[in-house]
Amino acid sequence: HAEIGGARPGSMPAFATNLAEEGVVIHPFHLLKGGVANWRKMSEILSGGAYPSRALADNLADLRAAVASNQRGVKAMLELVHTYGPEKIEHYMNELKQLANRQIRGALRQLPNGFYEATEFLDDGSPLRVKIAIEGEEAKIDFSGSADVHPGNLNATSAIVRSVVIYVMRLLIAQPLPLNEGLMGPVHIHIPPGLLNPDFSGKPERAPAVVGGNIETSQRLVDTLLKAFNLSAGSQGTMNNTLFGTAEFGYYETVCGGCGAGPTYHGASAVHSHMTNTRITDPEILEYRYPIRVEQFSIRRNSGGDGKFHGGDGVIRKLTFLKEMELSMVTQHRTVGAFGADGGDPGKPGSQTIIRKDGAIVELSSIDGTTVFAGDQLVLKTPGGGGFGQKE
Repeated sequence: HAEIGGARPGSMPAFATNLAEEGVVIHPFHLLKGGVANWRKMSEILSGGAYPSRALADNLADLRAAVASNQRGVKAMLELVHTYGPEKIEHYMNELKQLANRQIRGALRQLPNGFYEATEFLDDGSPLRVKIAIEGEEAKIDFSGSADVHPGNLNATSAIVRSVVIYVMRLLIAQPLPLNEGLMGPVHIHIPPGLLNPDFSGKPERAPAVVGGNIETSQRLVDTLLKAFNLSAGSQGTMNNTLFGTAEFGYYETVCGGCGAGPTYHGASAVHSHMTNTRITDPEILEYRYPIRVEQFSIRRNSGGDGKFHGGDGVIRKLTFLKEMELSMVTQHRTVGAFGADGGDPGKPGSQTIIRKDGAIVELSSIDGTTVFAGDQLVLKTPGGGGFGQKE
């Protein structure tokens, strides 16, 4: 949801220190039960708390769409069962899981037995460490040594870490295969308490903030695992989250950048990478619906790292604000660029700058926020990917 309350529009306040500041916290309850919907309670939840949603109608429309998509899924599954019978459907679902299990075991057997280690650092210096022990068809992945619980919003959850691992396991298999739990059969994960496994048992006002863990720490964690396996150079390692709005609306977009190069290929330019499932809003729609003007959206040439195979380039995105509003940025790779591999050069780090209407320049840090006024402009430069191999 692009807006679900919180201390600032867009529900990703840069300076959040607890879960409640990031928006409405929904404890599990039945939105539908026995075919009966409870939209009234859902509306009360979204409208309550210290930081209620600024877009209740949008939230309810999104939830209705989610319900409709689930119902469409039910219908499609029943059609399959009617056509082929439940036994055959269950058989092939289990076969898909077993296929994934066999393929990941085969991929692990191709790796030399031993330890694979890597460390990456978030922009504030928080370490992400992994040690992978490969023995035959088994992999033990240990995140000991990673940072303690983060004071800001870069805390992940164990589910996010697991998603990262299953994604990287999928990359070890060099053929098409839908993601499924069979990939995790021979994989054992240890996540000690801390940044990657914080305690959420307390009240939301005391629970750690998490939005950056989902969108940023996850990206950096993927590159940490890829670095350990030496599968590719680092990608942009961020979703360049840009959020702005007022008490009446909130808008959220993620912005593309450069992918890391690999042992046989150049990195892609101006695309999202790894842990993301978003696309950006068309300029015409953005300008029609919001008080914003898109001045530039172009490839940031030569921002990818050089090497035998060069990293992909990031982008330059310039937005002019047409009225006063609040801006939040949640990003990474603003202090150092994405790592190069096997002698390749790192990519260029990103940046975000506010050019005030009077010409004054304000540099924003990795996770930052400010009030912008009519005529102010955001200049966003996203990171390039790292290069792979020494240039010949």
